[in-house]
Amino acid sequence: MRHSQRGITFIGWVILLIPVVIVGYAGIRLVPVYLNSMNVSKALSLVASDAKSGVAADPILLRTSIEKNFDVQSIEHPSPKDLDVHREGDHMVIVADYEDVVPLFGNLSLLVQFNKRVDMQ
Repeated sequence: MRHSQRGITFIGWVILLIPVVIVGYAGIRLVPVYLNSMNVSKALSLVASDAKSGVAADPILLRTSIEKNFDVQSIEHPSPKDLDVHREGDHMVIVADYEDVVPLFGNLSLLVQFNKRVDMQ
């Protein structure tokens, strides 16, 4: 009397786990990029709240404030010079539009694009 095998073989497990490991590794590589993006967002929000209290209404003062916040939060990418600070109508606008490349393995990389806009009214 033959008994049929049930379950998954070792090769089946390998085929099943390879995509899970690749997605997990990509997630681990992307976490620092998104944490940096959250720090950029936080810094721009702090600058906007300072500007609302009347500290900065001039683009030069806003850039100085952004540089100080980036230094405090240790943000290296994007640099404060890469941000667009301009006047739209009666209020100032700060736009952080940047990309970050995360190498995975070999010649395979992930490209992440961020666009944060802060209106100071």
